[in-house]
Amino acid sequence: MRSLYYSLNQFLKERFGERVQKVPLDAGFTCPNRDGTKGRGGCIYCNAYGSGTGAARKGLSVREQMLHGMEHMARRYGARKFLAYFQAFSNTYGPSDLLQRRYEEALVDERVVGLCVGTRPDCVDEAVAEVLSGFRDRGLLVWVELGLQSVHNETLLRINRGHTFEDFLSALELLKARGLLVCVHIIFGLPGEGPLEMLETVRTLARLPIDGIKFHELYVVKGSGMEKLYREGRYRPLTQGEYADLTAEAIAHLPPRVVIQRLTGDPRPEELVAPDWARDKTGTRRLIEETMLNRGLYQGKYLE
Repeated sequence: MRSLYYSLNQFLKERFGERVQKVPLDAGFTCPNRDGTKGRGGCIYCNAYGSGTGAARKGLSVREQMLHGMEHMARRYGARKFLAYFQAFSNTYGPSDLLQRRYEEALVDERVVGLCVGTRPDCVDEAVAEVLSGFRDRGLLVWVELGLQSVHNETLLRINRGHTFEDFLSALELLKARGLLVCVHIIFGLPGEGPLEMLETVRTLARLPIDGIKFHELYVVKGSGMEKLYREGRYRPLTQGEYADLTAEAIAHLPPRVVIQRLTGDPRPEELVAPDWARDKTGTRRLIEETMLNRGLYQGKYLE
């Protein structure tokens, strides 16, 4: 039976021969869109934790977070290999010696087989690429996760993103020249975008040398700029059905080699304002897969 899409679990099992779990880390970085370099307050949808755990605020070191996370993942999933996932804020935003130390700290023992580094396109330069490729040269799996969100500059300006699509293209070229794997984050349901704009983002990325993609729905969290728009009735989130239809359609536009790392977002329940269905991660994933089956869709169908 044909697989609907190329999942991260499948990719990792092909590479390592067994289950590998990502351990989310907060390394205490910030963001140029928060510290005044490009702006303050961040993107209009971002929370106070920079989409991370908040562990750095609690004084937990990267090593402590990694060891605790590995223990938890081993108990829950039976995993014996792990990836250090630098998730919160922009994890290449700092001097190269600091980046080197933070990444090294996550390599607590031989069970850690790779790094996943989340960042912004405008926080990638030659020095960053050199540090990351050094870990790749040591035999570690290295994924660089670039938060793009949309290929439309009008949208990026509207959401106070602080970078352009051209910044993304420059970062992608630099990382691919070093042979690094690149996963792109995009968001469906951004203000001012309809299905045409959202699918154009995916079709554009399908023509570029990306290695992975993460899909997220735009959800509204407390204290964000989006909350004000939502409370004033100036923003309507996508329904669960609309999101499932869009994501199913988008996957059919992607080359089969692109790893689908995520199908839906994962909000903190205590922060979520809307939509309520964003809490139902399993149900949303199931609905996307059912939609693909019902419509005869699979990854790469529209490229055949």
